[in-house]
Amino acid sequence: MKCNMGVIDRSIRGLIGISVVSAGFYYQSWWGLVGIIPISTALTGICPAYYPFGISTCKTDND
Repeated sequence: MKCNMGVIDRSIRGLIGISVVSAGFYYQSWWGLVGIIPISTALTGICPAYYPFGISTCKTDND
């Protein structure tokens, strides 16, 4: 799969993911595990939800 997330998109997802995991830990809730999804997409640079819509925030050489 090709990278389809830019630096800003990845940074925001990482921060949101860390916030959700932290809130889940603080409130002792299993819902904090949902934060693993944005963290994993931020680390890999691939968002599967972008593919059906043809969205890419990653810079290309043509820009």
